[in-house]
Amino acid sequence: MGLTLTWLDNNSWLWLVGGQRILVDPWLVGTLTFGNQAWLFKGERASAPLPEVIDGILLSQGLPDHAHVPTLATLDRGIPVLGSASAAGVARRLGYRRVTPLRPGESATLGQITIKAVAGAPIGPTSQENGYILRDRQTGLSLFYEPHGFHGSSLRTAGPIEVVITPVVDLTLPLVGPIIRGRNSALERVEWLQPQLLLPTAAAGQTLYSGFLANLLTNQGTVTELQHQLQRRGHATQVLSPVVGQPIAFPGL
Repeated sequence: MGLTLTWLDNNSWLWLVGGQRILVDPWLVGTLTFGNQAWLFKGERASAPLPEVIDGILLSQGLPDHAHVPTLATLDRGIPVLGSASAAGVARRLGYRRVTPLRPGESATLGQITIKAVAGAPIGPTSQENGYILRDRQTGLSLFYEPHGFHGSSLRTAGPIEVVITPVVDLTLPLVGPIIRGRNSALERVEWLQPQLLLPTAAAGQTLYSGFLANLLTNQGTVTELQHQLQRRGHATQVLSPVVGQPIAFPGL
């Protein structure tokens, strides 16, 4: 069946894999704030059309930029939701009826797709968020996704994985350090997983950010820099830059 990936901006994706349409970390309507503190941080984007058919929703984190309440509130509460423990809590509070929380090492199925949670970003002292490995049980096609550049050593033995979706730049706050670790993390993920294709995530394609924290954030690294580093190390991985709303199809995978 191949694989089609559509970047919807920021951390949001629509994947067609194994015949399943999976909506990932959706922020498609309204603004983005944390704790309704727009003075601190605010994201604004044009509302994106909601997919007509969604077979499942996959949430990596419970924070608003991954489990965006205004977006989730517009969707059918009967859609299956898979997510980290904190993200599952958000979905349940919104009335979703088919919610599966996944901790690192746990798996669930959606059609012919197996979705395995792996350790992602630690948010605070107690919350462990997720990355995911998806495998099509019929074709063997595999995909890895984690939006903050955090991973544990268990990922070292998970490859090879054909497609990796990961940040490729560092997003840094003064005195805090990188809150998104893309530069070195992307290199290590390629070393471990040996993907054919790598797609960046967590970028702001058509989004405007404002607020105190937004003015302090700095970016380090580029897609071009990563591709050159991979070539110097002898990796054949192709790095593609997605365009918001334009599907990328991989019929040969």
